[in-house]
Amino acid sequence: MEFKLGEKVVYPNHGVGIIEQISYGYLNGRSERYYMLKIASSGLKVMVPQSNVDCVGLRPIIRNTQAAAVLGFLEKGRSASHHDWKHRFKENSDRMRTGSLMEVAAVLKGLVALSRTKPLSFREKKMLERAKYLLISELATVRNTSEQAVEVNIVRALAKAKLQMPETAPIPE
Repeated sequence: MEFKLGEKVVYPNHGVGIIEQISYGYLNGRSERYYMLKIASSGLKVMVPQSNVDCVGLRPIIRNTQAAAVLGFLEKGRSASHHDWKHRFKENSDRMRTGSLMEVAAVLKGLVALSRTKPLSFREKKMLERAKYLLISELATVRNTSEQAVEVNIVRALAKAKLQMPETAPIPE
């Protein structure tokens, strides 16, 4: 997959970034293209060799139609998660690393549903906040709207599935 200068991309578990520079260098004796991206929320700069794009899960931001599908997923049905917290945490961590916004939405929905029946562990609360942040930031970018407006849409979508976002403190970056 090739990206262009100025293109908005998603770096899994970090969120939306912008390709600020494309350069060439040598890696293991052969010429390699590198993408320098800046993560919008933290200002973190990441350099990714083109040969590692798939491996790290770097991808373009989703399209508006996919954004509607993510909100639709949050609205409908139940979500199943493992009963043992260690298995559940590993499963959710793996889903977050895929970089797929639908997988991130599944983690959010599963943890919100779980929070109704028992208190979340500290690590699960952090994961819930991270999933919420990743969803909000990408959907706000796709829809060209504020993060607050997207958060309201997510809360409404979850309410249609009879779920309520637990009260949590924001995660320090």
